[in-house]
Amino acid sequence: MTNQPLPLAQLPSWKSLESHVTKLKSLHLRELFADDPVRGKEMTLETLGIYLDYSKNRIQRETLALLFDLARQCDLPNKIAAMFRGDRINITEDRPVLHTALRAKREQSILVEGANVVPDVHAVLEKMRSFCEKIRSGEWKGQTGKRIRNIVNIGIGGSDLGPVMAYEALRKYTDRSLNFRFVSNVDGTDFSECVHDLDPSETLFIVASKTFTTLETMTNAQSARSWLVEGLGGQESAVAKHFVAVSTNASKVSAFGIDTDNMFGFWDWVGGRYSMISAIGLSTMLAIGPTEFESLLDGFHEMDEHFRTSELEQNMPVLMGLISILYVNFFDVQSIAVLPYEQYLKRFPAYLQQLTMESNGKSTTLEGQRVDYKTSPVYWGEPGTNGQHSFYQLIHQGTALIPCDFIAFVEPGNPLGRHHDILIANAIAQAEALAFGKTAEQVQSEGTAPWLVPHRVFDGNRPSNTLFMQKLDPCTLGKLIALYEHIVFVQGAIWNIDSFDQWGVELGKVLAQKIVGEIESVSEPLLGHDSSTNTLVDRYRKRKK
Repeated sequence: MTNQPLPLAQLPSWKSLESHVTKLKSLHLRELFADDPVRGKEMTLETLGIYLDYSKNRIQRETLALLFDLARQCDLPNKIAAMFRGDRINITEDRPVLHTALRAKREQSILVEGANVVPDVHAVLEKMRSFCEKIRSGEWKGQTGKRIRNIVNIGIGGSDLGPVMAYEALRKYTDRSLNFRFVSNVDGTDFSECVHDLDPSETLFIVASKTFTTLETMTNAQSARSWLVEGLGGQESAVAKHFVAVSTNASKVSAFGIDTDNMFGFWDWVGGRYSMISAIGLSTMLAIGPTEFESLLDGFHEMDEHFRTSELEQNMPVLMGLISILYVNFFDVQSIAVLPYEQYLKRFPAYLQQLTMESNGKSTTLEGQRVDYKTSPVYWGEPGTNGQHSFYQLIHQGTALIPCDFIAFVEPGNPLGRHHDILIANAIAQAEALAFGKTAEQVQSEGTAPWLVPHRVFDGNRPSNTLFMQKLDPCTLGKLIALYEHIVFVQGAIWNIDSFDQWGVELGKVLAQKIVGEIESVSEPLLGHDSSTNTLVDRYRKRKK
């Protein structure tokens, strides 16, 4: 996959960055702005309606030049091209990585083993559209003849986080006559609370599991099946009218009682965390309708094309990805905060947690060698202004350096008096405060008692990006998600890791299956774990009701 000639830390650009950053660390953003009066205007990039201000990063133009050198020495342009043409860049699973095909235009051709997959993608989209129109119009009736009013998506990981995030982000565009719920946790409370006030005769379940064997999802699905059948007088035939599946396992779907005509498939070249606009997005299309879903796809596709065709220096995902590399590998940054100043994006940071950390939480190179540098930081965040009254204290005055991405929109989701002006003022102010802080002299000039001065000093020099867009709509959301998808790709390409497998998820699943059997065993099981695990299993068995 790679033409990178040397290990990462031995590349000339990496060594040059090490030397350059030694000088860079001694510079404060106050100096950088004072020495460059046009910095705040020139260190910006605008594309596809997204305005990126990256001037408040601890960088100089020389830093950027070295980062772009690093990208080229890591063969980034060819790696981007390899993903888009369908090369098997997921090497541990020997698969292409083609989530970009999910939003390809009908006329495009993307080949996998010699076959164009784009017609298959659009065939599934057409099937989804037809189904959604039946539900939204009331044509689809449940077992008792009532129309469907409640949609419950049952999934976990990428089968849940994407649909939940998209529903919350686009709630302004949803059909309010339909009620949407999401179940993911195998904790029985999640399912019980979800259906507590629902009428089975008006409820449709979407079971999202590629194999139809995912433990958490199928446990919840079986509970949903029992709840439905019991609520409709024991009629097993009701399952076919109240359940659909997003899966590729027709035999298990059929055995569950779901008509395979109502099974929506996807492909092994789509990773779960990249699947929200595949059939996994069925609940999203039901919520916002096929037309707005098409707009969402358009947004993804526009950012894909920007990433695929733009020169590195004008490429937004490349730029943001490289800046994150700078902080993680040369400033010892452990985490990055994503801070949307938009309540509708309240689940966006949670969505990014899986996208970023499941993708790049790796310690092995593509060649199977142990990395000798840091890979994925922790991504986290909450909407502003809520976060300002909780964890911003740590970002402003704590000992950790935490770069931030501020996300804001010119138009409010819901105009209400001064609310939006105050919201945006806070976003701009926080970025300013993080960058420039407040010196001891400034604090003293306010008449602060000498003993209190150290407590009220803000060091500043805390970096951030600000992303400004006109408004949050389906197209813009698609662009924003694809932007972060491709940032993840850039990071993985530089770190020379496989961003598209997730073997770290597997071991716990396998052990859990074994321990479930031991917990539920009628006879006393012979436990062969370590002393701690054996004790915990035994303690739970003896105390459960």
